[in-house]
Amino acid sequence: MLLPDVLRERARTAPAATAYLFLDEHGAEVAAISYAGLDERARTIGARLAAVTRPGDRALLVFPSGLDFVAAFFGCLYAGVIAVPVIPPRRGRAHPATHGIVADCAPAVLLTAGALEVELPIAERIAVDEVPAHGPALDPKPCAPADPAFLQYTSGSTGAPKGVVVTHGNLRANQEMIRAAFGHDERSTFVGWAPLYHDQGLIGNLLQPLYLGAPCVLMAPLTFIRRPLLWLTAISGYRAHTSGGPNFAFDACVRHAERAGVPAGLDLSSWRVAFNGAEPIRAETLRRFAATFAPHGFDPGALYPCYGLAEATLLVSGSLPGRGARELRADIAALGAGTLREAARGEPARVLVGSGRPAPGVDIRIVDLESGEPCPPGRIGEIRLAGANIAAGYWRAPDATAAVFGGNSLRTGDLGQFVDGELFVTGRRKDLIIVRGRNHYPHDLEHTAQAAHPAARAGGTAAFTADDQPVLIQEIERGTEPSAAAEIAGAIRAALLRDHDLALGALVLTVAGALPKTSSGKIMRSAARAHHLGAGFERWGTPPVEPGRRVNPGPIH
Repeated sequence: MLLPDVLRERARTAPAATAYLFLDEHGAEVAAISYAGLDERARTIGARLAAVTRPGDRALLVFPSGLDFVAAFFGCLYAGVIAVPVIPPRRGRAHPATHGIVADCAPAVLLTAGALEVELPIAERIAVDEVPAHGPALDPKPCAPADPAFLQYTSGSTGAPKGVVVTHGNLRANQEMIRAAFGHDERSTFVGWAPLYHDQGLIGNLLQPLYLGAPCVLMAPLTFIRRPLLWLTAISGYRAHTSGGPNFAFDACVRHAERAGVPAGLDLSSWRVAFNGAEPIRAETLRRFAATFAPHGFDPGALYPCYGLAEATLLVSGSLPGRGARELRADIAALGAGTLREAARGEPARVLVGSGRPAPGVDIRIVDLESGEPCPPGRIGEIRLAGANIAAGYWRAPDATAAVFGGNSLRTGDLGQFVDGELFVTGRRKDLIIVRGRNHYPHDLEHTAQAAHPAARAGGTAAFTADDQPVLIQEIERGTEPSAAAEIAGAIRAALLRDHDLALGALVLTVAGALPKTSSGKIMRSAARAHHLGAGFERWGTPPVEPGRRVNPGPIH
């Protein structure tokens, strides 16, 4: 069944069962909706949409965290309108990316909550929380697998955001892939905090439970950011089977537990799938998380590294439930030469975390970057995909669609290789830094820099090539004494030389928050490079640069 049919079936067979719960910043339940209640709200919203749109029109979804988004999304599916989720505004101002999205997809209507102020050039506006609960109801319009369900705008971490056209058939295929790969059933309770405008939050946390008929407990992303351990408390309290997030979420829990202690009575024994994806996965993160929370019932076998991307709807590969993470001590010299093999004992190694095996129905091939021919075993190449989950292309962008989706496979732009059936993702093709014929992966350099000195801000590093030289921009923690600049720079340069045999052409220490990031927190390296070559980053420890004056991007000393 397609997703609109799934909701209608749930409303028919289990009308009173709770579909979604929403928790406030203290973990208290502040909203809930049953399957029948969601179906009814989606029908009434759908009726309002049908009055001002035609099937195939786009609706921009601009919501704060909460269950109104859920009803609006299904209202779009019922009305045959293409949903376009975007980042909610701050202080009445739309996120900069939203203006580009509006220009790209030309929404016919804006769906939002009545109290949310946002100025956008869209004539029609519907505040879904003001739609009468028992008003006119729409009989859901029929849809076909090839019909677009929604547009998932890419995060823009490697370029300008593009609208991925996710069809109803794509959704159905990927939901079944997730169910099979994660070992889910109707008893698999979810807890989620990822933004619902992001593919992990929408497809993984919101739609998968509905597909299964399993309950889902949601909280706002800001709640997690402020109180990471409340996430674990919710998993414990609701006996969740599945929950997860990017690598930084697991790091945040460990840091807060070390600083404030573990909440009393925490019991994570129900947590069977702790998925980790959306950014590079660090072996030390997984080890520290397991060591910290194993005394509180957490099974390291629940760690579930996975790999996916919006162009493949969401999931591409994942671990085996109960197996835990698989690590590979990759030979650093071989990696630099484009080969993936295990390092001999005592040899320098980079520890990689595997991203599991292809989800059922996904075909993964590793091909040569130039010829497109299959790579021999051990040779790193581009990851290419085929399967029913591969999206229809980019919204009204035929050239970009042909470049990425053409040739009967999806060109992911990601690099990797299989070892004993396990996929290891080594980096992105566009971000690769090549110095003297040797490959360097930016996230490895960034990780080394952040670990080199306590003042180097975690998640605040960008490595790229500019003027044919390797460049690294490093944010510095607030409160650090400016007199430490030479010490910090020396530590970073020494660590990169020691661990990667790499001498930087330029190292810029900048203020906290200076680097551009996507809505999901990923560093936008291409934007950072452009800023470095243009106005330049504000130097940490020096007065702000006058507007229009270019900062010297050379080494700090």
